[in-house]
Amino acid sequence: RLVGLTGNQFGGCMQREKYLNYIAGEWVGGDESSENINPSNISEVIADYVRADRQQTKHAIEAASAASSDWASYGVQARSELLDEIGNTLLAQKESIGTLLSREEGKTLPEGIGEVTRAAHIFKFFGGEVLRQTGDLLPSIRPEIDVEILRDPMGVVGIISPWNFPAAIPAWKIAPALAYGNCVVFKPADLVPGTAHAIARIIVDAGVPSGVFNFVMGRGSVVGDEIVTNPKVDAITFTGSVETGRSVAQTAVARMAKFQLEMGGKNPLVVLDDADLSNAVECAVNGAYFSTGQRCTASSRLVVTDGIYDQFVDSLVNRLERLKIGNAIDPNTDVGPVVDKNQLNQDLYYIEEAKKEGAKLAFGGDLLTRETEGFYLQPALFTETDNDMRINREEVFGPVASIIRVSDYEEALSIANDTEFGLSSGICTASLKYATHFRRHAQAGMVMVNLPTAGVDSHVPFGGRKGSSYGSREQGRYAQEFYTTVKTNYVGS
Repeated sequence: RLVGLTGNQFGGCMQREKYLNYIAGEWVGGDESSENINPSNISEVIADYVRADRQQTKHAIEAASAASSDWASYGVQARSELLDEIGNTLLAQKESIGTLLSREEGKTLPEGIGEVTRAAHIFKFFGGEVLRQTGDLLPSIRPEIDVEILRDPMGVVGIISPWNFPAAIPAWKIAPALAYGNCVVFKPADLVPGTAHAIARIIVDAGVPSGVFNFVMGRGSVVGDEIVTNPKVDAITFTGSVETGRSVAQTAVARMAKFQLEMGGKNPLVVLDDADLSNAVECAVNGAYFSTGQRCTASSRLVVTDGIYDQFVDSLVNRLERLKIGNAIDPNTDVGPVVDKNQLNQDLYYIEEAKKEGAKLAFGGDLLTRETEGFYLQPALFTETDNDMRINREEVFGPVASIIRVSDYEEALSIANDTEFGLSSGICTASLKYATHFRRHAQAGMVMVNLPTAGVDSHVPFGGRKGSSYGSREQGRYAQEFYTTVKTNYVGS
């Protein structure tokens, strides 16, 4: 739902459409808006999106708080059907919303449509989970007393999502929040509001009661800060940078609010001498460079043993030479543009820093010119690196990967685990012995064997260890740990 002014003339200027926030059951305008720029064609403004102010955000939180009691007791069948309908509508609109996602974020069109499809499946999964909620009935050690263990909703859940997965991550936060009886105040990334707005419109049109779902676009320093600090927000789920995540944690702890953080990774892909070379190269290209490397699960450290090292480097460079970098919605594109100018500058900064530290730029790293002006960066590959270099310690979040040469499996495992992050870790090998050992000893929340480090099904838990994540897992039935609280009831005869 949008308020459209397209086609009307005001002082000789064409007024673009403005997309609104949804607060307390109404679409609401505001004094400030942001332009949504297409990174494949920076002269194209997709639309204007109204930014909520602090008072509007407070109103959204108050509306969610007022609706909490009724929604917690809302019929489970009706709640299940609502979520399933949202999923079905997303599937019906996956091409149009996926195209919008690709235009505003820069993912290729198959990636954009695929992400919307994943979001739809998440809503449908939690539509089923509404009816699969369980508890426990235990005997007390005292006679004629029963103990009933149930889960209550948290109340008001504040959701702050990032720009790199504008459909999937909001879905895996919103769907379980609603499924388990919570009310929602959702703030999408200010950089990519379009996909989030489309999802919000579908949720509203599905018939969610007033106050249960609230959608507030805007700056993190205003909207995000109010969500994190407001005492009526009972739980906060955040995906974003390490710096902001730590700030969220400190604020939440100070007021004893429940919180959940996902903050990125520096994920290794280990390639052993016995690996299938062609598969290892495809795993590296997919994990490191698809989605323009803008994934927290991207395999930015390629840890390769001596015996296969030279072959792997040659084959990987050959594969990178054949990648087509271009407009996200061009069907021939393999890798789209970087999301915006700031992220592009960050990528270029790390490329230069790697060179200064002595890493060899084996391929790419150049700005590219295409038919339309955009943030196009040739995928970069570094060799002759060690694990102490900044390029191997800090998250670049772009199409940049480095190779670390090691002597054997034991050194590879040690290097793979030598990081402050622990989200995803992968290994390519034909050895059952090494694959089994790696699965048990990789210090990561998710381990991939002969697969890219990126790519997680919609019904399984997502999350990491160490500096990557904090709190219970997202996705799947494990999501109930965050969105509910355990209640122990004693019943005497």
